Amino acid sequence: MISTHNIGQINETLIGKKIAIAGWVDSIRDFKDKVFIVLRDRHGRVQVIAPKNEAKDVTLESCILIKGEVKARPANQIKDNMSSGKVEIPADKVEVLSKAEVLPYDVKDENVSEELRLKYRYLDLRSDRMQNNLQMRHRAIKFIRDYLDNEKFLEITTPILTKSSPEGARDFIVPSRIHPGKFYALPQSPQQYKQLLMVSGFDKYFQIAPCFRDEDARADRSPGEFYQLDLEMSFIEQEDILQLIEKMFIKMIKEVFPDKKITSLPFPKLTYDEAMKKYGSDKPDIRKNKDDPNEMAFCWVVDFPLFEEKKENGHYAPMHHMFTMPKQSDWKYLNKKDAHKAKAYQHDLVLNGFEVGGGSIRIHVPEIQEKIFDLIGFDEKQKKYFSHMLEAFKYGVPPHGGIAPGIDRLLMVIMGEPNLRELVAFPKNKEARDLTFNAPDEISSQQLKEANIDIRKKK
Repeated sequence: MISTHNIGQINETLIGKKIAIAGWVDSIRDFKDKVFIVLRDRHGRVQVIAPKNEAKDVTLESCILIKGEVKARPANQIKDNMSSGKVEIPADKVEVLSKAEVLPYDVKDENVSEELRLKYRYLDLRSDRMQNNLQMRHRAIKFIRDYLDNEKFLEITTPILTKSSPEGARDFIVPSRIHPGKFYALPQSPQQYKQLLMVSGFDKYFQIAPCFRDEDARADRSPGEFYQLDLEMSFIEQEDILQLIEKMFIKMIKEVFPDKKITSLPFPKLTYDEAMKKYGSDKPDIRKNKDDPNEMAFCWVVDFPLFEEKKENGHYAPMHHMFTMPKQSDWKYLNKKDAHKAKAYQHDLVLNGFEVGGGSIRIHVPEIQEKIFDLIGFDEKQKKYFSHMLEAFKYGVPPHGGIAPGIDRLLMVIMGEPNLRELVAFPKNKEARDLTFNAPDEISSQQLKEANIDIRKKK
């Protein structure tokens, strides 16, 4: 290491000690014979006093290394809002590791357009807000991993290159070089894989799963990709899933976001019909004071209809997805006349008017799965996409179910951000473009040839 400490470690306990620290130049104040520099890294800030000749090449946001002895600040200059506010470092040496040119915008300016921020995302990520957002994201995910590990869950990764199947949103497709004319798809979720893991005997699975959907942007939806806590359990009932998630998020809020206050414990539980009747929404905002940024109003919504109210092309459309188990008392309705009456073992977790997680008890009875395929209008070719599932279900499949809270959306709501792009390091913009890398972009003719793709030019 070229430094002896990170800046967050600099405080009065180091007074009198020689140290070396490196970071970015946060501010410069130029005086007659000396320069006051505030040096920054992700751990903190500290004031450095350098002779003018030592700092002649220093510019804002340059990376520099300074060496010097930690001194106590004069009593009238103590900064209580900095962990290093009782000390300063007169620099014996200043080394410019990398000089920053004039910046395209002021990193501290919060009114810069999102397009400019995303183009220079590596600069935007230096801001206090974005540094804090990604650090809190890390802490929340670490808490989830540790909590589930303690509950005997296994984190298992599932494939990114998989098979396209008719599940709702558009797939991102990937051509196969080895198999001309055939394609992989990026997973919309690990739904089928996690159910097969249950068949495989892994009774408690989770992963922080990337999901890919070719859909339009919204404030609470990222075009292209997002991350969810994917979780599945075997030999359980619906209430087991609800209790696990509820206890985990209560503890996470308390430990990771202690300023936030959950309004009602346990989380209120509403049926779909109750939520629609009382709030006119299946993701009700039940806060008492919507102006309080620290109020967290969780609730569960359960007993959803198995199918949407309106048919699509004369067929029923799943309210959740086609693997959701209908309530056993409603199996009698699984026919073309009465299927709209069936309720499902579906559960949504709602926070401040946003659906932050959805799940269900899954179908583990092959005959019921076949009936659902028929009711949603699948022909034999479409059923074939899921033949591996039906085959697996012949060999002993446990009752199972799960839930998939959206990491980005959940943290967006908890932290009061206007959209979930503020919780993602390098997000796509509203037009699904990565402005930092200018993606998507054209590829070479050689790459197209290897992938057996012929691009037709627009006339």
